[in-house]
Amino acid sequence: MFQKGLKDIVAVQTKIASVDGDKGELRYRGKLVGELVGQYSFEQLAYYIWHGTIPDASKFGKLNEKLLEGRRLPPHVNAILDAFPAQTPLMDVMRTAISAYVHPQFKQLSIEHQSILLTAALPVIIARHYRKMHALSIIEPNEDLSHTANYLWMLTGEEPKQVHVQALETYLLLTMEHGMNASTFAGRVTISTESDVTAAVTSALGAMKGPLHGGAPSAVIELLEEIGSENNIRAVVEGKLQKGERLMGFGHRIYKTEDPRSILLRNTCLQLEGKDAWLDLATKAEKEIIGLLETYKPGRKLYTNVEYYAAAIMRAINFPPELFTPTFSTARIVGWTAHAMEQLSDNTIFRPQSVYVGEYE
Repeated sequence: MFQKGLKDIVAVQTKIASVDGDKGELRYRGKLVGELVGQYSFEQLAYYIWHGTIPDASKFGKLNEKLLEGRRLPPHVNAILDAFPAQTPLMDVMRTAISAYVHPQFKQLSIEHQSILLTAALPVIIARHYRKMHALSIIEPNEDLSHTANYLWMLTGEEPKQVHVQALETYLLLTMEHGMNASTFAGRVTISTESDVTAAVTSALGAMKGPLHGGAPSAVIELLEEIGSENNIRAVVEGKLQKGERLMGFGHRIYKTEDPRSILLRNTCLQLEGKDAWLDLATKAEKEIIGLLETYKPGRKLYTNVEYYAAAIMRAINFPPELFTPTFSTARIVGWTAHAMEQLSDNTIFRPQSVYVGEYE
């Protein structure tokens, strides 16, 4: 059977995550994300996705040691980063730097250890090159800060506000894994050849780079900036709807009801009410936009998707669009590496068929 783009074709049986678009459910290892987000840190949830259990104190200590080790980039990777022209796009830099983890000492480590090191390294790679792009001095990792807080620290050189750490970490937790998307599939195909986890992550980054997959929610930020204040919400939104313009951040290809990730991000923003003006504007605008969509597009059931609140969070922490897809990747690398481990645990190489539709002579 031919199905263009392999749409709805089941290629993998997995225990890592499930997405139910009809029910609006996202589960990690069988648990609803709402039962996990807000209860556990990035480090704890990453371990859970890799292993299916929350680490106890002993395991968490060992995990943290490896994560701190991963923040210290190998000298040759730093040399490669130094050699890049400043204006090289971040996704290209990330892909090349990750693929440089091919030295013998790294390959001797277990796939789990390699996955932890790459997860810790990716934010450091991004921050180093981002600051180089803007002619800023390099900020070294701060071992006293968590994974998420250290990322903000290395980008800005300032002690991150807790409100921003909490908002960003919620976003990262909700985007660690989301089923058999293009980048995850690319990584599993690569590892199925009995390649290595470095090659799998490099393949995944190549897929994530494409605008049809990891595209930044820039249009949502443009909408929020055009609104500017609570008093302008109705006028701006009605003007766009009357012109037939699409409102970015509403509607989803998979979820036929509310995106569970947007619900949890909204709840986080509501908990932080009064602590950041952009998060406050996003929650107020969403409520009014949903009401207007019901009026102008009755029966369409256009719900808020994860991009809407992702954009609000990125705007609140002053992330420019060039950081959106790289930041998304710092979360999704957890899922990519989990899938690499799972694929190798019961491996069969992917080898679909093709149908020739050309002419015969």
